[in-house]
Amino acid sequence: MKAALYLRVSTTEQNVDNQLPALEAHAESRGWQIVETYRENESAWRAGHQRELARLLADIRGGKRKYDVLLIWALDRLSRQGIGPLLQLINSFEVYGCHVVSVNESWTHPDAGPMREMFIAMSAWAAKFESDRRSERTKAGLARAIANGKKLGRPAGKKDKGKRKRTGYLLRYANKR
Repeated sequence: MKAALYLRVSTTEQNVDNQLPALEAHAESRGWQIVETYRENESAWRAGHQRELARLLADIRGGKRKYDVLLIWALDRLSRQGIGPLLQLINSFEVYGCHVVSVNESWTHPDAGPMREMFIAMSAWAAKFESDRRSERTKAGLARAIANGKKLGRPAGKKDKGKRKRTGYLLRYANKR
């Protein structure tokens, strides 16, 4: 069987290379040949919202699929949006004959049996719950910092002193006055 790897991290401080050895070892232990690697090196909520996942889906839908298995580190690397979005994403691959397999969740293997979908749903719920709780804690911490008088954002720099340069819209607006 031929396999594609999908690696994703949540922050720019993390590195997808930490997932790579385990994925390669898993593929080798199954006798799968790795033919493509997709790497997300930034948060899914910044920039292009998982550009590599979009490219992977475009490849599979466009008839460019060169693999039978999409190997991932864990299900939450695909999505933390909940049960529906994750099952829909997995189904998007499986409709085109590509099975999604997680290294950390052995029950994601296609021959795992009838409980596979239920376990995927439970895992998707847990990932979304964890993501929502982390967001709540972050917002609470920011609110507490603001209440304590802390200024958020970058400190004022050299460019912030003096008059604001009028460009673009501001320049056109000033000319109309």
